[in-house]
Amino acid sequence: MRPSLTTSPNLLALQKRLEHVFSNPKLLVQALTHRSFSSDHNERIEFLGDSVLNLAVASLLYEQLGELPEGDLSRARANLVKQDTLHQVAVFLGLPDMLRLGEGEAKSGGQKRPSILADALEALIGAVYLDAGYEAASSLVRRLFKDVEINAQMPAIGKDPKTELQEWLQGRKMNLPIYRVVGTQGAAHKQTFDVECEIVEYRRAERGIGGSRRAGEQAAAIAMLAFVKAL
Repeated sequence: MRPSLTTSPNLLALQKRLEHVFSNPKLLVQALTHRSFSSDHNERIEFLGDSVLNLAVASLLYEQLGELPEGDLSRARANLVKQDTLHQVAVFLGLPDMLRLGEGEAKSGGQKRPSILADALEALIGAVYLDAGYEAASSLVRRLFKDVEINAQMPAIGKDPKTELQEWLQGRKMNLPIYRVVGTQGAAHKQTFDVECEIVEYRRAERGIGGSRRAGEQAAAIAMLAFVKAL
């Protein structure tokens, strides 16, 4: 008898690398499922995992770099949770060979696409959170970043647009921007995301388009930065 999907050797090996055995292995399968493969894909779990990741990394930085001001801590966090870093961690975990992709996405090299791998890693973190709670997910984040050097020089690395916009608003005691996906275009394996960035105090929204939700948010942040800096 062939092993079921949830008990396949690859998934068992991944759980060993994660140091977390899922009570509900279907969450693990969903976290590895791209929207091009199935309607039961990982985007909702990835949304959750993104928030868990940011909180866990913020806590880690507060402990290790607590002497730094808020702006520097925000920049350091942005460098740890940016796509390039998450992509490297995903490759280290062996996710490229474990993603469930539709035929078109697989043929176009989706298993190597940084945005897809970064999103899958965030979905894994979200899946652990749903499976066992925040402490388990936070512990996973700490294990994933244990070999990443964290030091006071990290904030010197350039800011990404979302971080720059956040700091600009915080420096003026304003609310953080609100990001919304307002539309998508294209086939599932080649979608573009139309994202809106709103600043409530200005009653203003700017939009950006990217090949992933994250890229769309960054594009919208760039547009909003251009607006606020022209005031």
